[in-house]
Order: sequence, then C-alpha cells, then structure tokens
Amino acid sequence: MARISTHVLDIALGRPAAGVRIELFARADGGRRRLCSAITNADGRTDEPLVAADTIATGTYELDFHAGAYFGSSNAFPGGPPVFDVITVRFEVADPLVSYHVPLLLAPNGYTTYRGS
Repeated sequence: MARISTHVLDIALGRPAAGVRIELFARADGGRRRLCSAITNADGRTDEPLVAADTIATGTYELDFHAGAYFGSSNAFPGGPPVFDVITVRFEVADPLVSYHVPLLLAPNGYTTYRGS
C-alpha cells in the first residue's frame, strides 16, 4: 500500500510536537487543492496516514505545518513570536506504488525536513 505520512518533532524541547495542524494539498494547473487536514497526536504523528491507497497519483504535493499556532498555544517559546508561521514543504510523488514519509523537525526559529521511511 502506498502512503503519504508525516510526523513532527519539537527539537527545541526534545519531544514530539503534539497539536500541530497539518494540511495536505495536491498542486495542479498553478493552484492547489486541499486533500485533507489532521492534528498531530501525543507522538507527533497523525492518527492515520494522510493518504493510504493502492496507488498515489504522481505529481506535486504540499504539506502545510501550522507552526506559529503550535508555538503560540504551547507557550514553549518565551522569546516572542516564532519566525515561521505556516511552513510549506513541497515534494514530488514520482512512483505511485511507494510510500512518502515527510517528517518535520521544528524549532521556533528554524526547521528541517527530509524523506523518511
């Protein structure tokens, strides 16, 4: 089964980031269409994969991570508002038969991502 999934780790606090709103979009014709929305659980993951199917349509996708709202609600950052409000990660699905796991390592003043397994 092919999947699109993610998880979020708060590297400033050294723990999973619970309560982060995530939206998944498909891009086409210069625009984007929202496919789903989820909130990370206590483990920093969504309860279900964002997409799970026999195949995934090839093309460009975007994950929006609502980091500003997360840091604002957690009071985890005493130094003022975080630099990044909504972090958009654009990625390509080239093989419709495999899984794409796109984690986010998050801090108030920076982030990184990679293709996980």
